[in-house]
Amino acid sequence: MTSTQTPQYAGPTSGDKRDRQQRRVGFSQTLGRWDVKLSPYLYISPFFILFVVVGLFPLLYTGFVSVHQWDLLKGQGANVGFENFDWVLHSETFWKSLRNTFSIFLLSSVPQIITALVIAAILDANLRAKTFWRMGVLVPYVVAPVAVSLIFGQLFADQSGTINQILSDLGLPTVAWHSDVIPSHIAIASMVNFRWTGYNTLILLAAMQAIPRDLYEAAIIDGATRVRQFFSITIPMLRPTMIFVIITSTIGGLQIFDEPRLFDQTGDGGADGQYLTVTNYIYQLGWTNHNFGRAAAVAWILFVIILLISVINLGITRRIASEQTPGEKKRKKVRA
Repeated sequence: MTSTQTPQYAGPTSGDKRDRQQRRVGFSQTLGRWDVKLSPYLYISPFFILFVVVGLFPLLYTGFVSVHQWDLLKGQGANVGFENFDWVLHSETFWKSLRNTFSIFLLSSVPQIITALVIAAILDANLRAKTFWRMGVLVPYVVAPVAVSLIFGQLFADQSGTINQILSDLGLPTVAWHSDVIPSHIAIASMVNFRWTGYNTLILLAAMQAIPRDLYEAAIIDGATRVRQFFSITIPMLRPTMIFVIITSTIGGLQIFDEPRLFDQTGDGGADGQYLTVTNYIYQLGWTNHNFGRAAAVAWILFVIILLISVINLGITRRIASEQTPGEKKRKKVRA
């Protein structure tokens, strides 16, 4: 009778170890390829998720509201198509608010950018306590809009305002800052300039400090004055930054709300709507008249206007970007 012997396990062979090692290497390579493909999308996904939640969805929902009768208390009503848009486009108040918006925007943005450019050029020079002056221009930006409106409301008061008192002491006629159209726009534009000039100044200053200093040294050797250096080197090299500042100022200027709203005690844009802006008009339609459908229609019209202006700015940006800056011309000469 023969006894059966069970084979004993001799342990892992060298072939098994090579197989496991190859499987580990293959899995690591696959994981690395997936990481290269997916990680860029994961890095940028928070922005797109946030944009969809707070940007795209409200925009589409506003478009949905604009084609319905929508009351503050009753909610959604019947679908009226483009009736709300037709009503808005035939509203005299809308066109008046659009006129006021563009007027305040031009009176604020143009002087604001010019002033910010000049202040940035001064701060870019060798000054004592440069950090103090550079931080000082940002102080108005951090002041609350309500505080700014209260201060400028006292300055531009019709009867007892500081500016009218100065004009009266000089023997000049006083100005009805709240009653007349252009004076009220100038007063509101001054508030906007007070708050945002320092912000744009720091952006332009950062761009100025990135300009190669050898360009200025070459200009000094050629005998160029500081004014000539500013117009021939500084401004051409600041073109991309200037376009960015202009675009952001345009978008912010067309959406101005706080300053006209807080310019008087009622916040209605004046007795005759002389400084009523489009965003204030949206507020009145939605919360005063309880008609969210028409308010949403005005919001979409404003969105289209801003989009058209942004497209025009984009075209100008591409055309300017295609031109050569002084630095690029100098590098090409050196290579030649």
